[in-house]
Amino acid sequence: MAGTGITAQALQQRLQELLAPSHLEVIDESAAHAGHAGADGTGSGTHFRVRIASPALAGKPRVAQHRLVYDALRIFIDRGLHALAIETL
Repeated sequence: MAGTGITAQALQQRLQELLAPSHLEVIDESAAHAGHAGADGTGSGTHFRVRIASPALAGKPRVAQHRLVYDALRIFIDRGLHALAIETL
């Protein structure tokens, strides 16, 4: 099965460009989800965790913060990113 080609670095770059975070961690957790829904068999590119702090998120409710992150990463979701855990700081 072909992989998604999605990397933590690509997600990080996109979030840097659109949300200018003061803190950002993007962790590829795909290997821990092998055999689960959305896994593509490669062990990478499908399940990510994002820890982010950004002035763009400040003062917004959690749902609005998460929506901004999802909107920023929509191009990756459309390409096969299956699961995104978001921790706003």
